[in-house]
Amino acid sequence: MKVEQIYTGCLAHAAYYIENNGEAAIFDPLREVQPYIDRANKDKAKIKYVFETHFHADFVSGHLDLAKKTGAKIVYGPTAKPEFEAIVAADNDLFTVGNYKVKVLHTPGHTMESTTYLLIDEKGRDHGIITGDTLFIGDVGRPDLAQHVIEDLTEEKLAGLLYDSLHNKILPLDDKLIVYPNHGAGSACGKMMSKETTDTLGHQKETNYALQSMSKEEFIEKLLTGLTAPPGYFPKNVLMNIKGYESIDTVMEKAKHPLSPGAFEAAANETGALVLDTRDAEEFAKGFIPNSINIGLDGNFAMWVGEMIPDIKQKILLVTEEGKEEEAMIRLSRVGYDNTIGYLDRGFNNWKYAHKEIDTIHRIDAKDLAGRMNNSPIIFDVRKKSEFDSEHIIGAENIPLNQINQHLAEIPKDQEFILHCEGGYRSMLAASILKARGYDNFEDVRGGFKAIKETEIPVSEYICPTTLL
Repeated sequence: MKVEQIYTGCLAHAAYYIENNGEAAIFDPLREVQPYIDRANKDKAKIKYVFETHFHADFVSGHLDLAKKTGAKIVYGPTAKPEFEAIVAADNDLFTVGNYKVKVLHTPGHTMESTTYLLIDEKGRDHGIITGDTLFIGDVGRPDLAQHVIEDLTEEKLAGLLYDSLHNKILPLDDKLIVYPNHGAGSACGKMMSKETTDTLGHQKETNYALQSMSKEEFIEKLLTGLTAPPGYFPKNVLMNIKGYESIDTVMEKAKHPLSPGAFEAAANETGALVLDTRDAEEFAKGFIPNSINIGLDGNFAMWVGEMIPDIKQKILLVTEEGKEEEAMIRLSRVGYDNTIGYLDRGFNNWKYAHKEIDTIHRIDAKDLAGRMNNSPIIFDVRKKSEFDSEHIIGAENIPLNQINQHLAEIPKDQEFILHCEGGYRSMLAASILKARGYDNFEDVRGGFKAIKETEIPVSEYICPTTLL
């Protein structure tokens, strides 16, 4: 059976393409839909359906644009209530794509409408399951997201429903089926996802903690233990996916405005737009527009945008490497940040050549930090608590990056201090926030904790029992 996984690493997201006999279907598409259209055109196929496994929280789906541009029908599973034209399928409904069949298996738990699609080949054989956020490789979907949209859908209730879905719909299926999940490691939609993005169901039955023999009560406790708060933008993306949104073409048209340094500065002052610098941390540290925030395109860009920019309607002005402007706009729109109003033409060098004000952040190497340890420097580790609990510099304080704005009172303005994360990406984001808040008395460790561990700096040896959660 022809099933193609289209994986986007920065979101740890997998969409799927199937095609047979001139008909195609897309499962869980991203916001920019042209690559899916191009893929179908390559096969001289017509996209017949856009299947959605659920109303996604971590990205804005491309279902509406894809349906509008191709005439495809949008399909959801039972109980879905989209505010646009779509097929709401019943449990066990069958859809044909060429000589293939797609069977609807209602698997509530991650959300109420969560649905798994069973793929059946042209000979009538079950081939695989597109599981959305019901079943991942090594994990299952978190059950605490829907209550942020519908209050009475508690995480305990959804976890119980997920247990029933797994035991009644997934576990009875053939071990040979291939599992095609919506996400891999790095997604905030689970807590123990594997780096692998497909597997056999049989192997998952053997190795996935959530598929082992246990009571419903044990399952609920195990599933809810170790869950951290979801990113703040998740409920907003859910509502966009339910209610609809502007076409990405319109969003891009508004964003593609090259601005001279003077016009860029005026736009920032007049609109209150956030200046978002997406360059590499090292380049940002050497020089940047004062008060700009650094979230590099080379990391988990969309996730950190969603974590650190609370207002999804915030106007944004971009500073990127030359040629990366459109990529930044698209990646912002994937998570619902649709109000980019322009970008700095020819990048930061153009700002410098215009003799505009710049700011810098001083970085030090881990060996420089090692030479200062006898003086007991103040060190802030901005990694997640689980990372810090697992291993950290003795004497360092932990303020996770996504909590830094709530803990500014703990960070001194009258004493020097040092920031670090795991590799330097998150600490530069933290550094840019502190600079914008008026801090100027700190340094950032180049290479982060990875580099620190290669020095003689004393590191804790305590291993947190919840590290795997």
